[in-house]
Amino acid sequence: MPILIFISLFTLLDFVVLFSIGSQIGLLTTLLLVLGTGFVGLHLIRKEGVSTFARARQRMEAGELPSSELLTGAALIFGGALLMAPGFLSDAVGLACLIPSARQLMFKALTWLGLKKVAGQQQGPSDSSAQTNQNQNRQSSQQDGPIEGDFISRDEPRRRR
Repeated sequence: MPILIFISLFTLLDFVVLFSIGSQIGLLTTLLLVLGTGFVGLHLIRKEGVSTFARARQRMEAGELPSSELLTGAALIFGGALLMAPGFLSDAVGLACLIPSARQLMFKALTWLGLKKVAGQQQGPSDSSAQTNQNQNRQSSQQDGPIEGDFISRDEPRRRR
């Protein structure tokens, strides 16, 4: 739900900025700027996309997982979508997704925020019920006795019931 609220507020603010600037510089200039940023974005997506695809292919041929290239590709798609949307704020964020140095800063910030959030979730509840559940799990795993179950031999054909 918070992401939906954030997207709604960002869109609303983007249109407010677009109309405010548009009323100051005129309709034709505003349209030219919005279309111009779209074309610049398409050019940058094409240029960066080809180089990202080439790097991903090289890493795959070397037997490595192209994780950073996948993140870069996702940022390029997201940036391209923002550049297609009318508005100056969305264009600014979209261009930031397409410029390599700005994209690296965004990745670092998102990583830092993600690690901070994960660290907060790992602390968990400190009440006695969590400790009781842990003690019960330990006791059940230490019980002696036979383990019941079914198995399928790979040598025998599988029977239908």
